[in-house]
Amino acid sequence: MAERANVYPLRREPQREPQPGPRPQEPLWREVLGRRLRALRQEQQETLSETAARAGISPQYLSEIERGRKEPSSEMIAALAGALDTTLIDLTEQVAGALRRQQALAPLAVRTRAARTRPGRTRAGRTRPGDVLALAA
Repeated sequence: MAERANVYPLRREPQREPQPGPRPQEPLWREVLGRRLRALRQEQQETLSETAARAGISPQYLSEIERGRKEPSSEMIAALAGALDTTLIDLTEQVAGALRRQQALAPLAVRTRAARTRPGRTRAGRTRPGDVLALAA
């Protein structure tokens, strides 16, 4: 008859809080900017070529900006704003407003992520409600 031995772990793993489901990714500035530029262009019923020509860029580059694939310089954003008959300030406010609306629709876990860090500390590269977004021209 074989002997049986009870085996007990030497240490117990600390119990962790259950993690909520996967958090949605915050949108990138370039993605929201691209969507806004495309909407402005389509409201004016213009083609990529027409808007790109006035801004002094290629239609392919404008397409990549609108799809959020390229991060244009502030000079390029200003040129696109002018080509679409708006100002850099108005365009920036529209993009910031879209970001705020998306943040308001995000689940509570995403919005309070910064609150879980230690007081006086934030995670690098993250904004919090009330932070001011600025774009230097």
